[in-house]
Amino acid sequence: MKKEYDFSKGRRGAVVASAPGKTRITIRLDDEVLAWFRNVVNESGGGNYQTLINNALLEYMSQRQEPLEKVIRRVLREELKRIA
Repeated sequence: MKKEYDFSKGRRGAVVASAPGKTRITIRLDDEVLAWFRNVVNESGGGNYQTLINNALLEYMSQRQEPLEKVIRRVLREELKRIA
């Protein structure tokens, strides 16, 4: 270790910039929610639990924007395909 370090060219902020369209935040989740997402990722052979949470939220958003009639029709079509 050096006795002194030169930080004159140092910059504040994140070391790695966020990808375009992404924002870094701090969020508090229940322990069991986080454990569930981590477990799903581990069982599937790896990956990123944060991406899985993001995908779950995006899916929830798309379903909330879909009118109830469309949801019912989609579910019925899926179930009919499954039993046919």
